[in-house]
Amino acid sequence: MKIERTKNAVKNVAFGLITKVCQVIIPFMMRTAMIRFMGISYLGLNSLFTSVLQVLNLAELGVGSAMIYSMYRPIAEDDQRKICALMCLYRKYYHIIGLVIALAGLSMTPFIPGLISSDVPEGINIYALYLLNLAVTVLSYWLYAYESSVLYAYQRTDVISKVALITSSVQYLLQFLVLWLFHNYYLYILMMLGIQIATNIFTAAAARRLYPACVPQGKLDRASVKEINGRIRDLFTSKIGSVVVNSVDTIVISAFLGLATLAVYQNYYFILSSVSGFVAIIFNACTAGIGNSIVLESGEKNFNDLKKFTFLTAWIAGFCSVCLLCLFQPFMRIWVGEALELPDRAVVCLSIYFFVFEMNHLLNTFKDAGGIWRKDRFRPLVTAMANLGMNLVMVQFWGIYGVILSTVLSMLLVGMPWLLHNLFSILFEQSHLKVYLKTLLFYGMISIVACSVTAAACGFIRLGDWGTFLGRMLVCFVAPNIIFYIAYRKTEEFRAMLQLIDKMTKGRFKLEQRLAG
Repeated sequence: MKIERTKNAVKNVAFGLITKVCQVIIPFMMRTAMIRFMGISYLGLNSLFTSVLQVLNLAELGVGSAMIYSMYRPIAEDDQRKICALMCLYRKYYHIIGLVIALAGLSMTPFIPGLISSDVPEGINIYALYLLNLAVTVLSYWLYAYESSVLYAYQRTDVISKVALITSSVQYLLQFLVLWLFHNYYLYILMMLGIQIATNIFTAAAARRLYPACVPQGKLDRASVKEINGRIRDLFTSKIGSVVVNSVDTIVISAFLGLATLAVYQNYYFILSSVSGFVAIIFNACTAGIGNSIVLESGEKNFNDLKKFTFLTAWIAGFCSVCLLCLFQPFMRIWVGEALELPDRAVVCLSIYFFVFEMNHLLNTFKDAGGIWRKDRFRPLVTAMANLGMNLVMVQFWGIYGVILSTVLSMLLVGMPWLLHNLFSILFEQSHLKVYLKTLLFYGMISIVACSVTAAACGFIRLGDWGTFLGRMLVCFVAPNIIFYIAYRKTEEFRAMLQLIDKMTKGRFKLEQRLAG
């Protein structure tokens, strides 16, 4: 079955955006309700449990990524028998993973209170809440988790987005009613448990309807299983690295600075991760297409694709970094009040973190699509250990700034250079690396200029909370995009993106003629 890469990517992005809008606005309302009805310490408690469970998800070991990657070639060759055998193996592995997470989670239960420095809400049983959260994670693996692999491999994440849109909307509605009417955090978690079950069942039903021939049956030959297990082993350190980088900040803040500080930090991180989630829609929608292209197309074609995606990511990440830098503080004053703001220096650190994270995410997307896990297996672990070491030291001297900066430095000085070396040793010609590094540096410098100019202009806008926010928003929409257009308008990548947009819109806007002239 031939995958229509551009068509599927457009469809995935469209439905992903719709879903993400709902998954940002509604949780934002939920966080507001949590602060109003329960208190800010509950937000910190919720974030802590999420991070601990991410650590437990190490048991997944990258099975999902390895299995989906293993489906790319059978799908390209329409080898239905092998796809079914892969699903059978996938089901077996996920049942084992659920059991491992359950046992590991239970063994960690006595240590949970030690991760909280202060601000525990009165009358709360930490153990009971932790076990409820653990049940949500375990059931996500036991109930038909393997079915979603078909949708990812066939580049139909739009279906997953539709299911998530419906189930998450129901979840948040029920959780809001629980907070409003009963002020009960236990029922709040139970709603999450029920909806997780429903999401898995509905996603499995959709996958079976679209691809009825893809059923978990048959057995892979020993050589194929050995190859897949090798990929999983190679992904193990990568999984450890990503979990430590994403979760250790939360755990360190809770352990050293308390739940209240963690809750304030998480308010900012919620906004940042929501914006990042919109950008991730592009990566998620295109990963299967990139993997399919790597299997079928030439190395030169794939390098040109990398340059196009880098350009697009740099523009989007640069624009979003400008908005975060200039709009974070006035937005927080409107939302939660000045008492729950972080200092301006922390906002600068978060804006830098966002840009570096998105560029790193792009490179990891190509790594995953190309299946470069064995050569890359130690890099994420070393990066994570560097981040953890700097976190534990810097948090004691600079508090919240040290936590954020340690993550930025570990990615910028350890993770990205190593990842670039691996990509250009396997997927792309080594001779292209110097050109690509110059391109990255150029995009970074332009983004710094855009941030500096826009922030300086926004500094003159002082019209009260709402007036300042709306005035700065207008400046943020105009100023950086003008700077990016002036800087990029003559580049090949700019013209290529205009051509792609014209192709996706069937020439309706004729952007290449109008803008690139």
